[in-house]
Amino acid sequence: MATLIQENGIKELSKGNHGVVSNHGISTHSVPSHMVPDHEYCEAGTTAGPQPPCTDVADAAAPAAAEEEEETPEIDIVINNVVCSFSVKCHLNLRQIALNGVNVEFRRENGMVTMKLRRPYTTASIWSSGRVTCTGATSEDQAKVAARRYARALQKLGFQVRFQNFRVVNVLGTCRMPFGIRIIAFSNKYKEADYEPELHPGVTYKLYNPKATLKIFSTGGVTITARSVNDVQSAVERIFPLVYEFRKPRTAADEELLRQKRAARAPAASAAAAVEPARPPDDPMHLVTLSDDDADHDAWE
Repeated sequence: MATLIQENGIKELSKGNHGVVSNHGISTHSVPSHMVPDHEYCEAGTTAGPQPPCTDVADAAAPAAAEEEEETPEIDIVINNVVCSFSVKCHLNLRQIALNGVNVEFRRENGMVTMKLRRPYTTASIWSSGRVTCTGATSEDQAKVAARRYARALQKLGFQVRFQNFRVVNVLGTCRMPFGIRIIAFSNKYKEADYEPELHPGVTYKLYNPKATLKIFSTGGVTITARSVNDVQSAVERIFPLVYEFRKPRTAADEELLRQKRAARAPAASAAAAVEPARPPDDPMHLVTLSDDDADHDAWE
């Protein structure tokens, strides 16, 4: 199960995307030859003891497939930065903002003022034309809350502010594959991959649908840059079957670490299932709010 971790919650990927993982050897299972019952075991024997019942191949493979499904690796996508921009539709006096504003810095050489907020922890670049760029948010909702707070701060300084043209410009996300990647062989097979070890230790891979740029490292770490959070999710789903083909074999230390993680995750999953209330069947997605700041909703007014 691949999940997306944001500041405001954890969101499961759509159910239809799981086929990307299962089609490349993660949740499929092949039945060994010794598990297929021979015809001689199904015939009536001369022994007095009871004979084992005849079993079908699908019935024999069902428990093994279920066990293999439980071992499906989880990929957590962490959103590190969301960049957004908006306009206040009025001319801004940067000197007045620098003299009367709070947590501001006037950068005369760049012709802009930088303003910071504590909650959410973001930084805004303000130009005299009324254009504002906000960086540092960890979700799209948090970026919009921060943008409206900057607009409200400018309004309190005496400007005729109108909050318009808000849009998310760029999203930076990271994830780690549950295996190492042979990046040299990967870059040799795909022409979209660009590997220059003298300039960067990772492979640069560009996707066009969705439009995203990925940095793939031999340790299994992947850095994704896209236009939205949904594009980051789609990019990870697209790149997973490609890099799975070039995964490195696991060592004994990796197997031991994986076993410890599974053992530690089993009690936590059972406890969460016991506490979580039942969801209605028509609810395709469950969002768990992790933010401890309930005052963020006031910025939407």
